[in-house]
Amino acid sequence: MRLGLLVLLAFVAGCGGEQRAAPDQAATPSPTPAASATPAPAPDAALPAAPGALASDLARTRAALWPAIDRWRAEGDPGRNGIPEDVAALAQREQRIYRRLGRDRGLSRRVLAALPGALRSEARDNVIARLELERIVSKHVGPPPKVAIGPAQPADVLRSHYRRAQRRFGTGAPLLAAVNFVESAFGRLRNRSVSGARGPMQFMPATWAAYGLGGDISDPRDAILGAANYLHANGAPGDETRALLRYNPSADYVRAVSRYARRIRADWRAYYAYYAWVTHYRGERIKP
Repeated sequence: MRLGLLVLLAFVAGCGGEQRAAPDQAATPSPTPAASATPAPAPDAALPAAPGALASDLARTRAALWPAIDRWRAEGDPGRNGIPEDVAALAQREQRIYRRLGRDRGLSRRVLAALPGALRSEARDNVIARLELERIVSKHVGPPPKVAIGPAQPADVLRSHYRRAQRRFGTGAPLLAAVNFVESAFGRLRNRSVSGARGPMQFMPATWAAYGLGGDISDPRDAILGAANYLHANGAPGDETRALLRYNPSADYVRAVSRYARRIRADWRAYYAYYAWVTHYRGERIKP
């Protein structure tokens, strides 16, 4: 399997699976790092240049984002690609900060060093995962493919697909969410990859014929179930690295997906943040 990373990085610029269902973090929210009485800056406000100030900006944004996601989860998924305005705004600012850090490694090192410990680990995974995906993109030659975009299924609907697939095949729901994120921005990217892979989990047609369980390669539920089947057949959940290498034979791909999966496994609010990250493409909101 090969993925359309050339297009995906427009979404995740800034942007290990579990063996049992993770608890819903909305019920018992964990403390947010560097919570402060100072409100998070406006999403479109200029980013500070100094490393310490940028680290404080990221910490305040992240501290506001997690409670916003908790409110979203408590009130229920708004439906059809709906993301509450406060979640979208905070996630957009977080994404901008990670994009800045991804462009300047020296700045990234100084900002990471200034972050509190818990957030430092999370931020490092997000920054490095993007760089790892970029290394795969750099191997592509020729003009980028034309972008085709559509709405994602609601976040809670997708999460139910991951859980269903985990129950059937044992492949971790966080791993499936991370693959869905990296492969197609949760199904928003509708392109075929440069190698011919298709659908929200980017299956090659021949592989889909063997592992797709007779489903529709373009249907999110069927594609996620097929991916769980394929990953399980190749070692998941016991050996996720081996399984991911079969999914895409790139060590950079494996490391990037594993980093995103680790963040989701640590706290499912990371999944909802990633889902909100990809609601903008080159500055334009994706309409349902």
